[in-house]
Amino acid sequence: MNALATPTPNQRVRRAVTTATGASKAAEELHADLSQDEASLVVLFCSPKLALDGFAADLKRRFGATPVIGCTTAGEITPFGYQHGSVTGVSFAAPDFHAAARHILDIRNFSVADGRQLVRSCLSELEEKAPGLPHEQIFALLFIDGLDATEESVVSALHHELGPIPLFGGSAGDELDFRTTRILCDGEFHQHGAVLVLVATTHPFQVFKTEHFLLSQEKMVITAADPARRVVTEINAEPAAREYARLIGLTREQLTPTVFATHPLVVRIGNVPYVRALQKANDDDSLTFFSSIDEGIVLTAATGTDIVEDMTRRFDELRALIGQPEVVIGCDCILRNLEIKQKGLEQAMAGLFRDNHVVGFNTYGEQFNAMHVNQTFTGVAIGRRG
Repeated sequence: MNALATPTPNQRVRRAVTTATGASKAAEELHADLSQDEASLVVLFCSPKLALDGFAADLKRRFGATPVIGCTTAGEITPFGYQHGSVTGVSFAAPDFHAAARHILDIRNFSVADGRQLVRSCLSELEEKAPGLPHEQIFALLFIDGLDATEESVVSALHHELGPIPLFGGSAGDELDFRTTRILCDGEFHQHGAVLVLVATTHPFQVFKTEHFLLSQEKMVITAADPARRVVTEINAEPAAREYARLIGLTREQLTPTVFATHPLVVRIGNVPYVRALQKANDDDSLTFFSSIDEGIVLTAATGTDIVEDMTRRFDELRALIGQPEVVIGCDCILRNLEIKQKGLEQAMAGLFRDNHVVGFNTYGEQFNAMHVNQTFTGVAIGRRG
């Protein structure tokens, strides 16, 4: 199947997907359908099955000076819905869109000072490209290595300087191999890195998140933890796995990945819920999470609701705010995708994605403003210019 281009009426936003297995052919098809006059940014979501180094070189040769950024995935969200083994993406063009992208070389050694310098550099570039455009017309996008467990520190450092500019993003995946995830920036795929992009636009937009869970009355206090390893050893001063099981009405022996997916824990910050998904129960009765958990944090047990109904409601709310989206860039947790497959909801979700012009990927974690979260869909919905 060749790339599918879906330009919008003003041609400033173009979406495409290719299932070509050869790197050169994939780059050729994507360039044919995403290139446009005054292109300011190309965002790609790439299957790790592709020969990535050759693909990056071909993209750089074809797109030239246009910034091309992206990451590897645990699955792609294309104009056809969920796919694997494809590359999908979106391009934006001036004067409606201006972008400033910066590569973070090593996220394992990223400081608040680094975040300050990076954000200020992006803002300075945007000011030159779109003088006088208020910060209310800027959003931030972050793609980050999904295996280095540094999302919390990087997002916190960036948010400290971004202030009111909303940020969303996703942690790169590798089709659940959990070996190597890579970030596309500056004409190459990189490990242990991230890419931050600030986008200034004259179009209405809304950065958002959604999760399909209801909170219970069961509270859990983290009384012993190793945040760097994302391991919790005690909940309510009891062995973590056994206390978690008791509070959700199960035994320690009944804990499985399916149980973890349907009974995540949630932290509330400013009355906003953020999901803290569990990865596994360990032999010593500790619990490993997909996010960092500090001692003293109070978590609430949650149970899942209808994921399609929740996504439908969220898209309805977005259309009420910005009208029909020209594009939604979406970062969708791989745990949500696994649930959708288990329940046979792929076609229902694919229809929602098609109707709302979604492109994106399945992640190893999501970012929303100052937080790293799990089992969440984060993104930006961009409407038509008035």
